[in-house]
Amino acid sequence: MSEMRVLIVDDEDDMRALVRATIEIANEGLKVAGEAKSGESAVEIVRSEHPQVVVLDQRMPGISGLDTARRILAENPDQAIVLFSSYLDRDVITAAQRMGVRMCLAKDHIRQLPDVLWGTESDSPAGGGLV
Repeated sequence: MSEMRVLIVDDEDDMRALVRATIEIANEGLKVAGEAKSGESAVEIVRSEHPQVVVLDQRMPGISGLDTARRILAENPDQAIVLFSSYLDRDVITAAQRMGVRMCLAKDHIRQLPDVLWGTESDSPAGGGLV
């Protein structure tokens, strides 16, 4: 099993820490490549660090998760993104699927995150599944 580098994007410090702990505890070849508090920072970190997967909150100050995904995918259409949010309504999920977000995961299903991250390797960019 190869290593997978993950960027965590969430405006809440506690949630970033929880995602980091979930990834580190899983110890399945997953490695946190970086963290960002905003969509703007995430775009810059993706450019410099080239993570395999971006775990992206939807509701953040500044640009939203979907707008962040749009910017990242405009520069790198093959970038794997997991939209990870408490606010996943049908419109958000549909928009995410259409733009090429690999998966949408509700925050209350955080225990599934390691499996979802590995699942992004096999999904096509237009996969857009919901967990």
